[in-house]
Amino acid sequence: MANHYTQLDHTADLRIRVTGSDISDLFKNAGLALFDLIAKSDRLESHEVIEVAATGDDPADLMVNFLRELLYLWTGDEKLVSMIHIMQLSNTAVSARVTTDRYAPERHEMLHEIKAVTYHQIDVRRARKGWEAIIVFDV
Repeated sequence: MANHYTQLDHTADLRIRVTGSDISDLFKNAGLALFDLIAKSDRLESHEVIEVAATGDDPADLMVNFLRELLYLWTGDEKLVSMIHIMQLSNTAVSARVTTDRYAPERHEMLHEIKAVTYHQIDVRRARKGWEAIIVFDV
């Protein structure tokens, strides 16, 4: 997953640039990047498939709301996401099927405690090759 996002400098929070071949790929890669920042992904197993959905006023708002739904899987249920399949996506709605692994301290090494997905500097746009997003996470 590390090749689809890069960490950018930020004084207090985590800021990343995510890329995707199309907007669906961008949303998938953003979700995977979120969990790559939370825990090392090399020991994740696939256990439970969950459907998540989000709406937003535009692609940037939709990205924040989608990532908030995914983050709740961690903060509310201690589930880490190993795979994401975007089922439907428009400018204002997304639905996805995500494969999760329940947190096990003996298997998972935690990296960052991400408290929230923020609107600070959010940017979702077409790039020269595909799509790109800038996302800031509150840690």
